Amino acid sequence: MKERMLITGGNPLEGEVRVSGGKNTAVAVIPATLLCDEPCTIENLPDIADVYALVDILRALGAEVEYVPNLFMRVDPRPADGWQVSYRDSQRLRASYYLLGALLGRRCEAEVYLPGGCAIGARPIDQHLKGFAALGAEVEQLGGRIVAKAENGLIGSDVFFDVVTVGGTINVMLAAAKAQGTTIIYNAAKEPHIVDLANFLNSMGAKIKGAGTDVIRIRGVQYLHKATYAVIPDQIETGTLMIAAAATHGDVVIHGCIPTHMEALSAKLLEMGVRVSDSDDAIRVRSNGVHRGVNIKTQVYPGFPTDLQQPMSALLTTAKGTSIIQETIYESRLKHLTEISRMGAQVRIMDRTAIIEGVTDLYGAPITATDLRAGAALVVAGLMARGVTEIYEPHYIDRGYEHIEDKLRSLGAVISREKGE
Repeated sequence: MKERMLITGGNPLEGEVRVSGGKNTAVAVIPATLLCDEPCTIENLPDIADVYALVDILRALGAEVEYVPNLFMRVDPRPADGWQVSYRDSQRLRASYYLLGALLGRRCEAEVYLPGGCAIGARPIDQHLKGFAALGAEVEQLGGRIVAKAENGLIGSDVFFDVVTVGGTINVMLAAAKAQGTTIIYNAAKEPHIVDLANFLNSMGAKIKGAGTDVIRIRGVQYLHKATYAVIPDQIETGTLMIAAAATHGDVVIHGCIPTHMEALSAKLLEMGVRVSDSDDAIRVRSNGVHRGVNIKTQVYPGFPTDLQQPMSALLTTAKGTSIIQETIYESRLKHLTEISRMGAQVRIMDRTAIIEGVTDLYGAPITATDLRAGAALVVAGLMARGVTEIYEPHYIDRGYEHIEDKLRSLGAVISREKGE
């Protein structure tokens, strides 16, 4: 029997819950420890599969890693003499490509296979490689393997991205932190986890300014000292819990979050008729009425995040009227709606646009997660549906959500998991 998650829907989520540390920050900050010249400590890491994958990769490279989930990770990169990440390890997570920038910055050489992770469409890394080349690295793509070397060291330079790229911005920041001279990234991404990575590097003595704007300046330094750093709360987990509260017509207070990071989602929930209020580090979501359909177009931060499009689209399947979703970031990020259609949703998909006609109810059915955020969307659909929903391939959800069943059960959800053979 395959592993499956079982959800009995129809129970309003009520109570208080605390959000975990940011997955998107963690997968950038952990590789960044390789740049340090002393041991460093990271706190508030989420207890998720991607973090365990990175622990294994750092150890394979020779670093000493002590990881106590929900407490700290201590990394001593000084013994690390490796510069190659195996195919198997590269495939365990999408963010394995951050090892390219980190190893280039550390050793001026890196070999990493094209990454794995979720199949949500083409996610080319040509802008990453363009950035490395601007810093003086020779980069070859040998089939599914990327080899980068800078025999004369990395030299600061101007990097102009043709399109806004979160991964490219992070990778060039990592490579440039210890390069000779100054690097300026133009058309940089502005996501909160980019700011958090810059803050982590600066806490070790890096010289990075402008993170959070479209121009980032990095003055390379020779030495990075030890630091202890706590990563920011998870923006996408916060949003998923907000959507789940609204979808079940519940009343949930989410603690430990950053409300300003959630403004695009909060605005859409308010437009739907959901009540959203916040304080310094908490958001309350309440809903007991009929939801109105809305239109959504995914955009780079601070626009509506693509990572929340999938859970949000599940909510919209029972909103009154017609909702239109335009996915502008990834071309294959609407596949989950085919699964939710098996539960009674009325959806038409044309290229990157989904037209959703709201129905009165969804009904439990066997459905399959195909990627991380699609899995979250199916959980939201299951919480809304009448009867029992069986979600297969729930391991995708574990890549980005810490103990999601426990958190939802604490709010009144009826949710469990059956392990496969």
